Amino acid sequence: MRIRFATGSLLIFVFFVSASMAQETHYMKPPQNILDILNAPVTPQVSVSPTKDVIILATQRRYPPIADVSQPMLRLAGSRINPATNGPHLAQYSTALTLKKLADGTETKVTLPVDARVSLPRWNSDGKRFAFINTTANSIELWVGQPTTAQVRKIPGVAINAAYGEPLTWLDTHTLLVQMVPASRGKAPGESAVPTGPSVQETTGDTSPMRTYEDLLQNQHDEALWEYYATSQLGLIDVVTGKVTLVGKPRMLQSITISPDAKHLLVASIHRPFSYQFPASDFPRLVEVWDLTGQVQYKLEDLPLARTPIGGVRSGPRNYQWYPNDPATLVWTEALDEGNPSKKLAFRDQLLTLKAPFSGQPSELYKTVNRLSGLSWLDKDRSLLVTDTDRDKKWRTTSLVSVDKSFEPVQVWSMSTQERYKDPGAPVTRLTATGQRVVVQNGDDIFLTGAGSTPRGDMPFFDRFNLKAQKSERIFRSASGSYETFVDLLDAAAPRFVTRHETPTEPPNYYVRTATSDTPQMLTKFTDTTPILRKIRKQIVTYKREDGVDLSFELYLPPDYKEGTRLPTFMWAYPYEYNDASTASQVTGSPWRFTTIGGPSELFLVLQGYAVLDNAAMPVIGTPKQVNDTYVQQITMDAKAAIQKAAEMGVTDPNRVGVGGHSYGAFMTANLLAHTNLFRAGIARSGAYNRTLTPFGFQSEERTLWEAPETYLSMSPFMFADKLKTPILMIHGEADDNSGTFPIQSQRMYQAVAGNGGTARLVMLPAEAHGYAARETIEDVLYEMVSWMERYVKDIQPGQKQ
Repeated sequence: MRIRFATGSLLIFVFFVSASMAQETHYMKPPQNILDILNAPVTPQVSVSPTKDVIILATQRRYPPIADVSQPMLRLAGSRINPATNGPHLAQYSTALTLKKLADGTETKVTLPVDARVSLPRWNSDGKRFAFINTTANSIELWVGQPTTAQVRKIPGVAINAAYGEPLTWLDTHTLLVQMVPASRGKAPGESAVPTGPSVQETTGDTSPMRTYEDLLQNQHDEALWEYYATSQLGLIDVVTGKVTLVGKPRMLQSITISPDAKHLLVASIHRPFSYQFPASDFPRLVEVWDLTGQVQYKLEDLPLARTPIGGVRSGPRNYQWYPNDPATLVWTEALDEGNPSKKLAFRDQLLTLKAPFSGQPSELYKTVNRLSGLSWLDKDRSLLVTDTDRDKKWRTTSLVSVDKSFEPVQVWSMSTQERYKDPGAPVTRLTATGQRVVVQNGDDIFLTGAGSTPRGDMPFFDRFNLKAQKSERIFRSASGSYETFVDLLDAAAPRFVTRHETPTEPPNYYVRTATSDTPQMLTKFTDTTPILRKIRKQIVTYKREDGVDLSFELYLPPDYKEGTRLPTFMWAYPYEYNDASTASQVTGSPWRFTTIGGPSELFLVLQGYAVLDNAAMPVIGTPKQVNDTYVQQITMDAKAAIQKAAEMGVTDPNRVGVGGHSYGAFMTANLLAHTNLFRAGIARSGAYNRTLTPFGFQSEERTLWEAPETYLSMSPFMFADKLKTPILMIHGEADDNSGTFPIQSQRMYQAVAGNGGTARLVMLPAEAHGYAARETIEDVLYEMVSWMERYVKDIQPGQKQ
């Protein structure tokens, strides 16, 4: 009897433990004032036509329902495929399109199919047509339209394959190059109930460090499924007649680009043998030049599985493309160091060219001292801007290079990759008729646009840059008190351009500006749909940490905040590594933006009476080989300085502060809770907590676990779970797709904290990836965040134990 009684007691105990662990089994909702913001209408996206006389306003579906997010999904070779549509598992889509004339502002709504889920339209080169795809329950359709009539129509008999590669590109003004589902491919491979044999992997002694990828192939059935869904039939479609002309045989097409004369196709395809340790981007790759019938004219490469060194690049040709100012000239990059950054050579990369008919040997165009990281072709001159980057020093150099070698290369810019105050901006580009981007020119001038970071905040700019004189002239800069960004250039000769303007009290709207006038033309009149947010006070706050490094955060205070009131506070941050204190100290963000809050944003806590220290600077400063050796000490200094500053301002009660972050910010959060007593609670979303599970590096860490075991262990909050007594809420998508942040990271961290007597809550989100998409999920995450802060931070009294 005694034994049976003990067993019964044990069962009762297990029942109560289980009941306490499995609490909410349905989606929860946050407070109504948060729901009101989530339900507000969204601002449309803008696409300007090539003729610069019409724009398309595309209204996106911001939060798809969980029914969409939980659709069937195949996780194959680093991709996520919806087998019902033969497209991506969860693609962004628009539900409404509106055409608007720039001249008089008239708008015409495009009549879309019922339950439309359309992509952002793509214009042809003369601006007389646009194309988009529409995803239905069981296929992806091709649609075309004309801006003059706002009429759209479906191209019949075409099933688009958007599972891998680029589904559509304009060949010319009336012809589309598309990837289609092969008409005769049959049914998808079925999985046998009886295994055909073991899954085998083998290494032969070669060093092949690898990142911790997700969604990889697992077995022969996965291989068959990947080949089935990734294989496309290339076709040319005359959008006027609807005629379809097949091009070549079905392939697993990775990319297709069209030569400037529209007579050749540069086609990259992947093939077997596949890998179970690398994504499709590293699979054996065949790159060829085809004519428009699919006949091979030149083979650029056929390389085996890429085994890229960490911090390096793939050996052999890469970044292959067409030179846009010749009819058909191939350009590609090749590593001189076999892609290995540890090799010491005078030059790391070379740029090679080969003209049609693609016979003979390629010509060397340019060599870079460091890794070639960017090419920008000039629109008219036979020259280009080449950027190379020193990964260790975090330094980039941009040079002007002549295609014909008519002048010696000229260095244009050289600075830290993390420099913001002196950043000259990025060149303004346009699309060519065959889909390449080129830098817009007006004589010797090009145009630059950038964030314009300053110690007071970002002040975006639009500049004219003379290539011969190597000097910039400011055309436009956002005024103090507003935030206005460059969108598109309408006329280069007498600069006329579109901007997006907002202030703390005025919602974002689009304008046309000219270089000679201070009075812009208003294009849109979007109204404020969330007036409660105008009552939120915000400012950029600067301060110093104890070693003298300058830091900043964006302070948000609740509506109707009374000066001098100390509030419960939430700090949200993400750590970044820097080589030096000067770049680490630079301010980002703007106090002059129109406050909008969406998704599972930490800013919703402002509406619940919290002060929020948003984007609190968390620099970790040091050389690439040593920066993480003092990671915990530096983020501790960062956090202390932020809390101290907010307390000095009289807005924060230092006894009631919570901390949170997403991804690497979640990692930071767990470390701060384990190693400090600064916080009452923490919220860690989609994080990694055990660095031994990412043994070949993470973030900017170049060393492996075996090269720096002490650093890997000291940085891992999992190893200090016995010290983590501050309540921690961990949230993670069950289908996380980010390298390194496998869901097991949160599951094991929760078990470690619980097993050592800590206070923790783990929320696993069905069907969600690294970022969260479904409306039900976002509402639930906000409910969890608000509830956790209310429980452990907001009503804690001074001296009260946690």
